[in-house]
Amino acid sequence: MRIGMGYDVHRLVVGRPLVLGGVTIPFEKGLLGHSDADVLVHATCDALLGAAGLDDIGVHFPDTDAHFKDIYSIELLRRTAHMVLERGFALINMDATVFAQSPKIAPYRDAMRQAMAEALQITADRINIKATTTEDLGPIGAGEGMAAMCVVLLGAGAV
Repeated sequence: MRIGMGYDVHRLVVGRPLVLGGVTIPFEKGLLGHSDADVLVHATCDALLGAAGLDDIGVHFPDTDAHFKDIYSIELLRRTAHMVLERGFALINMDATVFAQSPKIAPYRDAMRQAMAEALQITADRINIKATTTEDLGPIGAGEGMAAMCVVLLGAGAV
């Protein structure tokens, strides 16, 4: 078994959709990035890649590559899952936390779990997503950005 941890943070800006866990959430701001800037999916990709010993998201999907401009991050998760499977590993479970002052994530959690599970080709019960605020502290607490952290457990072969 192998454990991986991933973290991502992006600035919130007006004029972009907010995509978290592959789900578009109605909100006045969205995350700024080369792709759709889905911090939850990016943290998950990094956790998976780290656990499999495959470097990080920036190595495989660099923000200098025009092919990844505005890409739906769920596609990056699909590609990451494929790399992990090719390496002989399968996802046992993942646990993630989204750090955001707003909006509330709970109403969208099941849809996020389902979107990510489909990309990972697993059942949604292997995915846990939580959210917390930063109690108005720092840039996230001021509504300037969002972050996510994810931990995954990989096992050998199909699980």
